[in-house]
Amino acid sequence: MAEPQGDELYIIVCAAGPAPDVGRLVAMAQERGWAVQVVATPSALDFIDVAALEAQTGRPVRSRYRKPHEPKPPRPGAIIVAPATYNTVNKFAGGIADTYALGLLAEAPGLGIPVVVLPFVNNALAVRRPFLRSIDELRAEGVRVVFGPQQFATDEPDAGAHHFPWERALSELS
Repeated sequence: MAEPQGDELYIIVCAAGPAPDVGRLVAMAQERGWAVQVVATPSALDFIDVAALEAQTGRPVRSRYRKPHEPKPPRPGAIIVAPATYNTVNKFAGGIADTYALGLLAEAPGLGIPVVVLPFVNNALAVRRPFLRSIDELRAEGVRVVFGPQQFATDEPDAGAHHFPWERALSELS
């Protein structure tokens, strides 16, 4: 994986069991010197504590495109998608950009921005051909998807969320 291009890390959080704990990933990234911008999918807004994340990062949690009069945010040096849902992984691989988060992801490989994806899906979805094809497609474009045999899938989303390997996403950037 390419070295980060700057100290801006975008963390894209999706609506999945571990999402309420994304502040743990934010803290780990900040300890490593990253300035963190949290981007939430629209559904993830119901899973996360927006006010707490904004206090932790000193930045608004973004979930929509900016308005013309709003300042343009800095370009990320890297992006982590965690937890990444089945839908987000498949849409990212398919080039669908129907949310702000997916729009960022659609551009990232073409801009040379390193992307790490840490999926959180149940075992039934983890074995589906569309999902496995999407992982292959993303990897072919240089996206680091932390998933495969002995990787993370669960049939107990609430229990599995407590053991979500946030640190793996950061270690993949090194």
